[in-house]
Amino acid sequence: MEKKNISIKEIAELSGVSVATVSRVINNNGRFSEETRKKVQAVIEETNYETNTVAKSLRMKKSNTIGILVPDISNAFFSELVRKLESQLFDEGYSTIICNTNRDKEKESAYLTMLESKMVDGLIVISGQKEFSTGNINRKIPIICVDRKPKSGEGIAIIHSDNYQGGVVAAEELIRNGCKKISLLENQATMSAFKHRENGFLETLAKHGITADIIEVPRNGGFSQTENARATVLSRLQAGRTYDGFFALTDRLAIGAIEAVLEFGLKIPADIKIVGFDNDPISKYCYPKLTTVKQNTEELSKRACETLRSLIDGNVLEEIQHIVPIELIRRGTTKT
Repeated sequence: MEKKNISIKEIAELSGVSVATVSRVINNNGRFSEETRKKVQAVIEETNYETNTVAKSLRMKKSNTIGILVPDISNAFFSELVRKLESQLFDEGYSTIICNTNRDKEKESAYLTMLESKMVDGLIVISGQKEFSTGNINRKIPIICVDRKPKSGEGIAIIHSDNYQGGVVAAEELIRNGCKKISLLENQATMSAFKHRENGFLETLAKHGITADIIEVPRNGGFSQTENARATVLSRLQAGRTYDGFFALTDRLAIGAIEAVLEFGLKIPADIKIVGFDNDPISKYCYPKLTTVKQNTEELSKRACETLRSLIDGNVLEEIQHIVPIELIRRGTTKT
């Protein structure tokens, strides 16, 4: 049956009750008898009435919708985190609008405008190349940043993995395995999470008198970061540079390093040890299996949803920042 443009007033007339009573039945709020509920429900089903959610949002100032901004939905870590956020929010009665920004500043700005127009109750902003700003948001909306730094003074709650400690344990794993000629693989990213990983790694090496060779993997050329990492590392090896350990800021970079080392004719982990970051599913299926730093997406999601719900309820947060512990997963690229 086609949906009819019927109003609550008409529903009330057909049911023989007041408009206020119909509203209470639809919103399941207030007092009404079971007989009245059945009478109104029968008319709603007969006319195939559908609530005007936009009008209801304006009236109630609540849409039960959350906007999620993600920089790259094809990234395994981001997609897993978004899946868990969506699932938990759904269980709590919220629908979600997931916006893939593709790390594009203009696209992100356009999505923010769209989400504001849809009266979302809150925003979850995941990662990104720049600090997040509420400059182009006109309405006060509760916002959670996950692994992304907001501009100072904006009062945005932050949930992030202990990226600094991740860099520390990566360095310690290579040092424990006797590595001294160590390289750090990065892909010219400016994300705060990457900077914290890098700082933790380099400062730990420095405490042991080791200076890392920082290799910047280009993000251009139309190739994946894995292929760019493979080509970059291979060119270094062919030029005579020697290494016994690599730490890559992402698993995709680490996979490229694995391919380059094996192609050059060296053995892993006998000649070179490699540590990645993120525990991407591919890290378990490459050869050798990749030692990596695991982020706890379950805990990140839980903390983000709990904090956002608290802000939506009007609570003032005692703590605006939550740091989620990481875990080193040892596999074949550092152990025999």
